[in-house]
Amino acid sequence: MPRKGVVGENRIYVIIAIFIVIAIVLAVVFGTAQLTPAYVPKDFLDEGWSENLDDRDSGSQLLGLEKWCSLTYRVEGRYPANLTVTTIKTLVMMNENELRDKTIETIEKASQRGVVINKSTEITGVRFLKNKHKTMYIIYGGNDTTKDPPEKVKVIGEVWNCGTSGTSIICIGVAQITNSNYNVSEENTSNWEKIVRDKNGMIDDSIGEDGLIYNVVCH
Repeated sequence: MPRKGVVGENRIYVIIAIFIVIAIVLAVVFGTAQLTPAYVPKDFLDEGWSENLDDRDSGSQLLGLEKWCSLTYRVEGRYPANLTVTTIKTLVMMNENELRDKTIETIEKASQRGVVINKSTEITGVRFLKNKHKTMYIIYGGNDTTKDPPEKVKVIGEVWNCGTSGTSIICIGVAQITNSNYNVSEENTSNWEKIVRDKNGMIDDSIGEDGLIYNVVCH
């Protein structure tokens, strides 16, 4: 007759084995699921904007249970700007507060690369995109200290969850709005407006249906 200690140990091994099998099944099922990145349609990449393929990045972790992909769009010239659209797929979607906090953390880390935000300029809000998703956004003013002299920039982080695709979306846009080399005192926000505008002018009263974030496709 088996001793109680041996039976207890066997039960533990069985539970561990079942857990491992479940983890493997989830990894296989979830890992084979295709992650379709959110993107800005080419029809809206005008005014010099284009995707920078060298900046495209993707990865996975936790046995494939978490995947992500980032696409970056840029415009050069006197007032350069960029927008990165990151798609995240996890077993359980993050709530939007977690997404917002992750976005703020990412923006703050940008100071290590020269874009220093002024937290006192923080503006937050919500809006609806063309795809009907309700988003949360946060906006900062700041400076690009990699330029000599430093140039003013505007920064936006905008997040939402897409239940249809089971993904979370983070958009971070940065636009330079001054250029001291051309002795122009007025700020130029044309590329900033291209990033943020929507048909209702929810951000900076910038109205138009061709805004980049406004037209992101995620499902």
